[in-house]
Amino acid sequence: MRATSSVIVGRDSEIGLLGRALDGAARGSGSAVFLVGEAGIGKSRLAGECAFRAYGLDMPVLRGRATSTGLVVPFRPLAEALSSRFRAAGTPDDAELLPYRPALASLVPEWRGGAAPGFPDSLIELAEALLRLLSVLGRERGCVILLEDLHDADTETVAVVEYLVDNVAGLPVLLVATLRPDPGPALDLAHAAELRGTAAARELGPLGDEAVRDMIAACLETGRGEVPQAAHRLLSERAGGNPYVLEVLLADLLDTGRLGRTDEGWRLAERFDPTVPTGIVRSWARRLARLDEPVRTLLLTAATLGGRFSVSVLKDVTGFDDRSLFAHLRSASEAGIITPDGAAYDQYTFRHVLTAEALRATLPPAEQAALARQAAEVLEGPGEAGRELSDEARQLVAALRLAAGDEAAAARQLELVGRHMLAAGAAGSAVVLLERARKLAAEDGRDAVTVSLAVAQAQSGQLDTARALLDDLAPVSAGSPAAEARAEALVEVAWVATMAEQREEALSLTRAARALLGPAPLPVHEAALAVVEGHLTLLPGHAGREDPTEAERSRTREDLAETERSARRAALIAEEHRTPVVACRAWQLLALLSRERGFGEADACLERMLAVSEEHRLPVWRAEALVRLGANAFMRTGEAARLETARSAARELGSLALLQHIDGMLAMQAVLGGRWERATEIVEQSVEASVRVRNHAAHRYLLLVRATSAAHQGRSRERDQALTRLRRAGGEESMLVPLQRGLCQAMGALMEEDRERALAELDASLAWERAHPSFFYLSGRYGLRPLLRVLSGADDRAAYRETLASPGAALAWNRVFLGMADAVLLGREKDRAGALRAVRATGEAARAFPQAWHLALRLTAEAALADGWGEPVAWLRTAEEYFYGAGVQPVAAACRAALRQAGVTVSQRRGGRERIPAGLREVGVTPREHEVFVLLAERPGNQEIARRLHISPRTVEKHLASLLAKTGRADRAALCALSAESAG
Repeated sequence: MRATSSVIVGRDSEIGLLGRALDGAARGSGSAVFLVGEAGIGKSRLAGECAFRAYGLDMPVLRGRATSTGLVVPFRPLAEALSSRFRAAGTPDDAELLPYRPALASLVPEWRGGAAPGFPDSLIELAEALLRLLSVLGRERGCVILLEDLHDADTETVAVVEYLVDNVAGLPVLLVATLRPDPGPALDLAHAAELRGTAAARELGPLGDEAVRDMIAACLETGRGEVPQAAHRLLSERAGGNPYVLEVLLADLLDTGRLGRTDEGWRLAERFDPTVPTGIVRSWARRLARLDEPVRTLLLTAATLGGRFSVSVLKDVTGFDDRSLFAHLRSASEAGIITPDGAAYDQYTFRHVLTAEALRATLPPAEQAALARQAAEVLEGPGEAGRELSDEARQLVAALRLAAGDEAAAARQLELVGRHMLAAGAAGSAVVLLERARKLAAEDGRDAVTVSLAVAQAQSGQLDTARALLDDLAPVSAGSPAAEARAEALVEVAWVATMAEQREEALSLTRAARALLGPAPLPVHEAALAVVEGHLTLLPGHAGREDPTEAERSRTREDLAETERSARRAALIAEEHRTPVVACRAWQLLALLSRERGFGEADACLERMLAVSEEHRLPVWRAEALVRLGANAFMRTGEAARLETARSAARELGSLALLQHIDGMLAMQAVLGGRWERATEIVEQSVEASVRVRNHAAHRYLLLVRATSAAHQGRSRERDQALTRLRRAGGEESMLVPLQRGLCQAMGALMEEDRERALAELDASLAWERAHPSFFYLSGRYGLRPLLRVLSGADDRAAYRETLASPGAALAWNRVFLGMADAVLLGREKDRAGALRAVRATGEAARAFPQAWHLALRLTAEAALADGWGEPVAWLRTAEEYFYGAGVQPVAAACRAALRQAGVTVSQRRGGRERIPAGLREVGVTPREHEVFVLLAERPGNQEIARRLHISPRTVEKHLASLLAKTGRADRAALCALSAESAG
């Protein structure tokens, strides 16, 4: 007889918490709840109650459970949760999910596009994609994702859950997770999230005495006053307030007839047999004894296989034919012991994990070991010789071998699975498996496992742990096979350190690898080392001093030349020995180094990288090659067609990191093209998401784009805010410094008509580039700076020719300024016709960059006026019209002032009222007064306002007096505060 409660008792507080969380999700205010407690305490009952209430509110519910068999299956509960929804409702087809489908392909079979399922390149990318999916599912009424037994989840799943917990606020999503209070990553996550205030964690204690009585009454379907006192006392003592144990013991009392209903109500037998079970194990032994022998055999075998088991595996181990097997499964299911697993058609699970544990405990240890050994031999036996075991099957075999006492055999299976997961990109799960294998391995095989574990630790972000593992290994002879394997691991760890810009650590690792390989390493090992060491030469700090001498710069050039030669040898060797990842790393490095000789050669390297990645089916490296090819094309021509192609490849790959990197470049292209609204749109879509996925490089670049866009529009307050965020994000230690100083701050100074500060910023950018190897050419060194120096008389034709010889001079943006520098020099050389032709040719090439063109006109016109050539008045009028329309008033005012100095009548601008906020228009603020008002947000003095607007300080005073009267502000400070508020 089954004895289960149809209601939840003693959990009113938790039910109230879940109810409020459901209401919040329905309103778009998401949250996360962790239910923590021992096995059987009622966590799943509460999760089920939450699901029931969500169904009642017509909210989508996604429910998954981690495997309780000890198997490490990356993302198992997440995949099951999505399947539980999509199996019935189908996959969503919302357009906004298209960029995230590839990242979710490992969880959603329908989105794999025929490709073999793999692991995503970044867990955070997967987590962000899952967050977007849940947001879409919950858009109308909210949605719920229930993840049970999180303590059994793989480390990748725990990492994804942590991301969801930290970012679910403000979204229509409720996340509920259940877990035991066992030490581990899941419990650490629950406690940390509660401390951060990003989740509620409730630990479920045992039921109190009255709650136990209520539960007994619910199980017996009677009033609580009808529960026999003796039965209440007995079950309270033996169940310890655990609802599941209480139900099992109550069922045993009912099955044995010691508790029964009489005419006078429920009665417990007064005398007890001395063999009465004193715990759940004895209770299950008694229940098993009442089952048919084949059903007992099936259940004991299934329990040996774990809390969840495969029908096909169970058939192989028991030897039952299909008809008998399913008959016995049906009997066990009807008895309430097992139940079909809704996540997979051929899976069953025990109704509770304690059931499997209790059943195994009914067997003597020797019999348990014999049954486990038999099951392992069947799985590994001759019948399976032609079939490669899956990762799950190997882990099951390892568990069975361990139960049979064969630790070495278990270690071998775990090591194989760990290495496979490492190769597939599931570094966190690889760490768990390889750590288990290392503990179990025989002494002669432990070092090999440790080497693999070190690589897994590095790839999961634990560089210090990886290094410590390798350092603790026993010494080996240089050049031996063991030394070569260890050196390969050191190189892989060094690559991770290089990509993390941990230069000193990476150098130390490469030196250790060389020591192990000996004086004459194999070519393939030398190639892998050369590539890592080559990338290290490009990190900030390689050249040493901030102000290197000419001799030091010469040595740096020699070092880079040798680096390029080594990288080229490495690329050819890697291709010959079929180590394609090393080859791609080498061609990527060569593409950067060869830019010094022109972008054609750099593109040839990238095309080779693309070919290698496609030949060896390396989608991540293929996308990387396309991105770099697109970036080069953009810099040469200003066109973004190849960048869009690269974006499509990154989207198909599901790489959010690459997508954000490409979006940053597309946004910068929009800034340079004067399409500032488009740039803002791209940045706002990606800048915060890049923080969430910890894509720090893309985040810094997007912040730089935001600052550059503001600088190019003359919005100094917005520029400074973005630069402050960039500094906090580590921008001052990154390769972005030249762009920040030259493309952003120098251009911003010119938009404020401060040419001296612009040159100072460009000089600072050049000094940084001279101290650090740099292969990025939009910093002003090859365009804007030469023009300003030619205008000031600091550079002559010889300096211009030197700049023109650099590959950076071929870039479309730089050609705008270099073309005008040539025109200015020709004008000074009295070649007036040549100067005019140079201006017109530059204008034809500058169509993609309207702001750069009009700024160049404004700067060049003054030289043309002074030297008597060209059409300076027309150029100033054109530039004034452009900058006035763009709202960059200091440059527009400077153009009008230059026209007046040229003796040209300039009509007063009275337009611009459309840019005045409605509140200020209503009180009569004029366009000129509004220009003064906007500048007040930065709290400048009257002299500064006058200089920037090219008006007199006396006129500024008049405008300020008028603004105070019209706005009703008491003083200048209040007027400045109003301006800042309006700008914000």
